[in-house]
Amino acid sequence: MDTTTEQTPAPAQRDPVCGMPVQPAAPHHASYAGRTYRFCSAHCQAKFEADPAQYVAQPAAAPGHHHPLQAAAPAAAEAPPAPAGTVYTCPMHPEIRQDHPGHCPKCGMALEPVLPSLDAGDDDNPELRDFTRRFWWTLPLSATVLVLAMFGHALHLMDMGAQSWLELLLALPVVLWAGWPFFVRGWQSLVNRSPNMWTLISLGTGAAFGYSVAATVAPGLFPDSFRSMDRVGVYFEAAAVIISLTLLGQMLELKARSQTSAAIQSLLGLAPRTARRIRDGGDEEDVPLADVHVGDRLRVRPGEKVPVDGVVAEGSSAVDESMLTGEPVPVTKRTGDKLIGATLNTSGALVMRAERVGAATMLAQIVQMVAQAQRSRAPMQRMADAVAGWFVLAVAAVALLAFFGWGLFGPAQGWLFGLINAVSVLIIACPCALGLATPMSIMVATGRGATQGVLFRDAAAIENLRRVDTLVVDKTGTLTEGRPAFERVVPAEGFRADEVLRLAASLDQGSEHPLADAIMRAARAQGLALDTPGTFESSSGIGVRGQVAGHALALGNTVLMEQAGVSTAPLQPQAEALRAEGASVMHLAVDGRLAGLLAVSDPVKASTFEALAALHAAGLRIVMATGDGLTTARAVGAKLGIDEVHGEVLPADKLALVERLQREGHVVAMAGDGINDAPALARADVGIAMGTGTDVAMNSAQVTLVKGDLRGIATARALSQATVGNMRQNLLFALVYNALGVPLAAGALYPFTGWLLSPMVAALAMSLSSASVVGNALRLRRRPL
Repeated sequence: MDTTTEQTPAPAQRDPVCGMPVQPAAPHHASYAGRTYRFCSAHCQAKFEADPAQYVAQPAAAPGHHHPLQAAAPAAAEAPPAPAGTVYTCPMHPEIRQDHPGHCPKCGMALEPVLPSLDAGDDDNPELRDFTRRFWWTLPLSATVLVLAMFGHALHLMDMGAQSWLELLLALPVVLWAGWPFFVRGWQSLVNRSPNMWTLISLGTGAAFGYSVAATVAPGLFPDSFRSMDRVGVYFEAAAVIISLTLLGQMLELKARSQTSAAIQSLLGLAPRTARRIRDGGDEEDVPLADVHVGDRLRVRPGEKVPVDGVVAEGSSAVDESMLTGEPVPVTKRTGDKLIGATLNTSGALVMRAERVGAATMLAQIVQMVAQAQRSRAPMQRMADAVAGWFVLAVAAVALLAFFGWGLFGPAQGWLFGLINAVSVLIIACPCALGLATPMSIMVATGRGATQGVLFRDAAAIENLRRVDTLVVDKTGTLTEGRPAFERVVPAEGFRADEVLRLAASLDQGSEHPLADAIMRAARAQGLALDTPGTFESSSGIGVRGQVAGHALALGNTVLMEQAGVSTAPLQPQAEALRAEGASVMHLAVDGRLAGLLAVSDPVKASTFEALAALHAAGLRIVMATGDGLTTARAVGAKLGIDEVHGEVLPADKLALVERLQREGHVVAMAGDGINDAPALARADVGIAMGTGTDVAMNSAQVTLVKGDLRGIATARALSQATVGNMRQNLLFALVYNALGVPLAAGALYPFTGWLLSPMVAALAMSLSSASVVGNALRLRRRPL
């Protein structure tokens, strides 16, 4: 251990936007929630400052300190909260977060867990249970009040004054008990200066009930124009039936909303409950999944699910990964191959070594990403939110105008008509449907995408993907398998082929690049003894340098050779011939002298041809940007029919390419899988990461393809188009409904037809409007993509 007193440099931070390492002295920085964040560029800083909550995870408030406006959902890489620390949020306002159940201070909706329970169902929703109890206990009272109001005078059951008292007694528990939650939420909306649907409902029912109580208790206070059928007119039936219909509408809506969590619940249900662990002595035991640790050896028998992420240690089998990737054909797994937790072992017996457990598994991260995306806000929702806040105030003003307009300028019973119409306006114009229009579509779409192997980080990605007209793709791991196979060595004069391979493999032991892995596997297959590198330095995108056995080595493309002052001319013809065949060519320099070429080929994914054909058919322009030599890039591009090819590009070059395309007016998506793709992924309008790539790439992207299959982009784009269309349908319905409903409720048809809209009909229309918006969103679950 080094015990020198030399000062240890401050550790590098991570750019919260693109994930790149940033030194503490970086000039680009911003403060948020009492903490300073540093960035690799001014662009990442601007992106962070535009919406910091998207990139920063904040814990729930401590018990007893529940701030009503806590930060947005945790980042996708964060572990889901433990059951004891469940975080509750609002379906319409995801910035509302707290560690206990309650109601949203903005819209009054019941908060629900960010992650639903695996066994959760309708019966586990406390608000649904409460509303159901209140509805059924008071429905007979509401029905009785309605019958008395409509037929009591004709039946001559009692004096009309006595009937008013009876209606009061029957309506009292309906309004003050069954409707109490509505009045509480209405009061909270006023206290929080956030008028919403409960503001209108509480005002409407409160006005009808309060007036009727006054008319019953002190009828002498009212002029004769208020009298009808031997009594001052009362509207207990309107208040009671509105409460009952609102409860019914909330029950229907809550049942429909529970279906939007079905995708997460199905994902949670994929994981097995136990794993079969092999002890050091060879004995085996079944243990709960929570007790599995990294490094444990686990047995997976035929027909069993893989418990956690890991690698095959012994055996071979065909594993069905369709539940996570959407790929129907089982994948053959052999020793050293990766296994994904929750996939199904179909045939042979396997022994695996656990590498990722608990919240670190791919399934856990997928669940968290889906939950975060479901709670994010679409840009389209901002318009709806802005409209809804002012809309409530406008509706209250229209209700007042209706009341005084009818009272001052209406017929003999104008004040009664004014009261009826004012209540109808307040009830029918509840903006719940407007507020639910986009969140419900987003929740269903993200769940549908997860079942197709497409993960959206947020609602903005869903809304923006449909606008993309240019797709920039990396080659290795995106268009190709990402597991290159070594082909040959071309030694320079004075060097042997096996020595060139041995030195290159020795240096590459410090690299995680797929090309380096291919070279090391080839050296080990030939039984070559590798030396440990004394120093190692990676030049991202162009190659590596280091010291091996006293020699200074440089291994990479022609850009690295130029930087090292090494001429590649002696082997230029051989290099071009290999590149023309589609191989990646690396140069090895030893002590400043060219030692040889190493050719590695990376086969194109079988799905790439089909994926590119689908993307071209959708009207996208495909641009390939790769660190490989230009000749190799062009050979692969010609084979795949790619529109534009760029070779030997650095990470900064990919970023510059994306920025140039954006300046030209294109909406750009970037698809990649490596650390070197992270800046471009963060800069693109939509970043798309391969699920088979690095965590940095996935954290920088807005969309992740679990299987790393480009066909997922076509699926994601089709889902984006369907979702935005669905949101527009919902918003249009909500706006048209209110545009037509408010004038009708105010009595616009009375001069022509003599019709007035009953407050009870208005309440039924209001309840059904919300349920219909949710029902329309649920259609996305069955729409073909």
